[in-house]
Amino acid sequence: MMRLKQLLGIFLLTGTLFSQKILIPMDETQTDHLKAYGVAFWVLERDIDIEWLLNYRGGSFLIDNYADIVRELRLRDVKFETAPPGAELNIYATIESNNMDIVLLEKAPKVAVYSPPGKQPWDDAVTLALEYAEVEYDVIWDAEVLDGKLSDYDWLHLHHEDFTGQYGKFYRNYRNAAWYRKQQSEYEAFATLRGYPSVSEEKKAVARRIRDYVLNGGFVFAMCSATDALDIALSAEGVDIAATPYDHDPVDPQAQSKLAFGKTMAFENYQIITDPMVYEYSNIDEPPSDRPRTRGAEADYFTLFEFSAKWDPVPTMLTQNHVGVIKGFMGQTTGFRRSTIKKHVVVMGDVPGQEQVKYIHGALGKGTFTFLGGHDPEDYQHFVGDPPTQLSLHRNSPGYRLILNNILFPAAKKKERKT
Repeated sequence: MMRLKQLLGIFLLTGTLFSQKILIPMDETQTDHLKAYGVAFWVLERDIDIEWLLNYRGGSFLIDNYADIVRELRLRDVKFETAPPGAELNIYATIESNNMDIVLLEKAPKVAVYSPPGKQPWDDAVTLALEYAEVEYDVIWDAEVLDGKLSDYDWLHLHHEDFTGQYGKFYRNYRNAAWYRKQQSEYEAFATLRGYPSVSEEKKAVARRIRDYVLNGGFVFAMCSATDALDIALSAEGVDIAATPYDHDPVDPQAQSKLAFGKTMAFENYQIITDPMVYEYSNIDEPPSDRPRTRGAEADYFTLFEFSAKWDPVPTMLTQNHVGVIKGFMGQTTGFRRSTIKKHVVVMGDVPGQEQVKYIHGALGKGTFTFLGGHDPEDYQHFVGDPPTQLSLHRNSPGYRLILNNILFPAAKKKERKT
């Protein structure tokens, strides 16, 4: 309340209050939610601070009024409103008296997307989101990770990647496909070049570098198979979990009992699946990818949790949206089995009353990780070879908003509360 009283005092003494503000609403009135995140990132790149109004009209943005920002908003067809001093005070008063808060976004994070060289037979929802929102990013791969380049970035995205060295468990259906054989040949050549006995061991080394990146203060956002494959690789350090088609020797018969769950980030007490003919890594995935679905797209939804904005700002930031119930979407890892999630991990979205958890967040060392199950929020069942989703048709996608909340999270500095 002290901050609000100070603002009112200044207003009464001077008749004005700084400069007029721009409000970018993020409720159902917004014309293009995804482009709005891109404008916010563009503003941060120009060293202009943004107030992110948590839980206020869907997580709106309040920015100083500059002609260049107005021009950019119009060019990208993003709805905005002007907020004169009186309206600004009303906004602050509303936030102060409700489950809302303000975080200050100060600097655009440097973004990296972990993606292999060459065209893959599937698309990455985060890359699609970044490109549609016009957010700059660098593409990095194993060489950059192993060479210590992760420290150059504030935020790292992992998507449909297999850190266990089992080539995505595509052996049964695609082992004779040209893209699969080419990928296997290239991965084996790189592993040999770097002195690893197999792709599996090289990939597990990459996984450990990613965990170290988080421990040292990095922010990781992962989707689809990168979520559980990363933890499985971490738990299997020094253990052969790759079957003969992958590394030319059999699985360690004691592999399950040798898994070290103390080395993982999010999951524990899971059962790995090493059969190359089964399209699944472990029982973390819920529902399992190798079994028929009991629900169709029309009945598949998950619910976002509501957090205390003033006391739990991090999960509040990551769940900002204009709706609380979001349609589900499948992937190689569609969701997470509740019983395999570590106790310290925060559940941010799930299917109420069921085993599936869809969206989680956790802290590790100085950094954090956020995992979202599924492959593409606007393509319920994205198959290998399907065309990319056209986000111009999904400008207000609640699922894609969850992705873009994560790119702003590293820019946030929690405001000190005054009483």
